[in-house]
Amino acid sequence: MLTTPTLDRLKGLRLDTFATAWQAQQQDPAATALGFDERLALLVDAEHLARENKRVQTALKEAKLRLSQACVEDIDYAARRELDKALVRQLATGRWIHEHHNILITGMTGTGKTYVACALAQQACRQGYRALYRRVPRLFDELTLAHADGSYLRLLARFARADVLVLDDWGLGGLRDQDRRDLLEVLEDRTGTRATIVTSQLPPTQWHDYLADPTTADAICDRLLHPAHRLALKGPSRRKEPETN
Repeated sequence: MLTTPTLDRLKGLRLDTFATAWQAQQQDPAATALGFDERLALLVDAEHLARENKRVQTALKEAKLRLSQACVEDIDYAARRELDKALVRQLATGRWIHEHHNILITGMTGTGKTYVACALAQQACRQGYRALYRRVPRLFDELTLAHADGSYLRLLARFARADVLVLDDWGLGGLRDQDRRDLLEVLEDRTGTRATIVTSQLPPTQWHDYLADPTTADAICDRLLHPAHRLALKGPSRRKEPETN
């Protein structure tokens, strides 16, 4: 049995799960029958799992995903959605993040764009990446306030640090000149260094016209569309159905 000083040292080293698992082993005849190496491996596994779960929970809390429980394992591939299962499985590996690619998810309202975006961001958190979620209309409000209180550069730096930035509901309302410039600044910091997910009811072919200003539109579209993986969701609104994803 571990002595009290040894348990205190383990806790002082922040090995609380290790200590708790050791005490549990002492009460389990099957565990005490194992060899030292096997018991040590179980203790290390318990501590590692606890730390990994804590890391993922912290990452998800910081990401502020709109649908925090969304996960790639629960994505619905009903035929009417025409969702490319092979592509989603490929994206679930996280290689697109490592390669600093974007994902463009389009479809009519209620087709599950936000769920898929949040599921991919949650998968990124599980894989050790940092994610951040913003609805585009509120993003512009946040940037406007940052201009006013002097925190604009700090806010841009925060967005730039996120390995995956989810920009949800792109193209819902009109844009001001400042909105276009701010969006370009956010994307400029990420081009070639980070990955971005965009959801929109507008197909990418309409984004240039939506942005209106030709010069800024060229710059924004160039940064979003190249390189990018595209998912186009079809079918009726899923909000009318229970437990949809």
